[in-house]
Amino acid sequence: MTNWLAALAISGLVSVTWGENSVRMTEAQAAGFVELALAGIDREYPNKPGAVLRGPGDLVSPRELHPVFYGHFDWHSSVHGHWMLVRAVRLFPEAPFAARVREVLEGRFTAAGLQAEADYFEVKENRSFERMYGWAWALRLATELRTWDDPQARSWAVRYRPLEERIVALALDYLPKLDWPVRCGFHPESAFPLAQMLDHARATGHAELERLVLDKARAFYGGDRDYPTAYEPSGNDFFSAGLNEADLMRRVLPADAFSQWLRGFLPGLARGEAGNLLEPVSVSDPTDGHLIHLAGLNLNRAWTLRGIASALPEDDPRVAVLGRSADAHQEAGLALVRTGHYEGEHWLASFAVYLMGGSGP
Repeated sequence: MTNWLAALAISGLVSVTWGENSVRMTEAQAAGFVELALAGIDREYPNKPGAVLRGPGDLVSPRELHPVFYGHFDWHSSVHGHWMLVRAVRLFPEAPFAARVREVLEGRFTAAGLQAEADYFEVKENRSFERMYGWAWALRLATELRTWDDPQARSWAVRYRPLEERIVALALDYLPKLDWPVRCGFHPESAFPLAQMLDHARATGHAELERLVLDKARAFYGGDRDYPTAYEPSGNDFFSAGLNEADLMRRVLPADAFSQWLRGFLPGLARGEAGNLLEPVSVSDPTDGHLIHLAGLNLNRAWTLRGIASALPEDDPRVAVLGRSADAHQEAGLALVRTGHYEGEHWLASFAVYLMGGSGP
């Protein structure tokens, strides 16, 4: 084991046992991720608002603009930072950090604050705000709250409902107008949010949203063949567009149909041939806010590789290929969750918890 990996293992942020055991997040790991999330939850600056300014009256502080999701550098990172805290307590309700996290979230998930977050999207210029990456995480948080059998979580879910319903309404309005998929490795990419919307629709029984997402996924990706794996990654990706697509389609298609679709999409996968997709990427400068995206890409690849494998028969040769690659990507990604630099520390723990915390059915 390398010295840097040993240090991270001692800190509880990296599991040193790979393979099946590496999928499971330990309480010690969760505690380390929670620490990072709590460090950013009230950190208002630096901040990247992403707002359209209609006039000088819109020049307000991040906290005034978003009374709940103002920390963690930007809105979507704050949303998935809150989701990560909810997920960690749900998985480890007796952990030493649980009471503190509950206290913090109770103070953040106020009815007034969440209503203001929902009202923000009522303004015409704001209706495309965080479309669709931030929307996806907002619905992942809603799904977490709605499916957690816990009295406090049920109360939070009720308070969160105005924002949840607003995001769903925006998606129902926008998706019929989206004629082409967005294929890239960062925020505008469309397969990841479609997967999150589908999970939310199924968890909450929203038949209209489910039908719309299924139709869009089949139209956008159903006929894809021979994915150009050599074109990934780009220099600041935190998503694999190709693997996100496959991770969506394993939710959309029956198992046999998905296996056949995957054979056409990545025809050499059983032989370990998938271009650059199976090899972890390196990060030359973790202090650069765009280059550190590649650490997130490793984590994203790990969870999509495992998701894809979960939809295949155990004796399918592609499962072993996917598993080995997922382990390597997980190791590379977890090594950079904690670097001492806010460029990565404001968001990477959420990706780690999504990977290791059993998310994404």
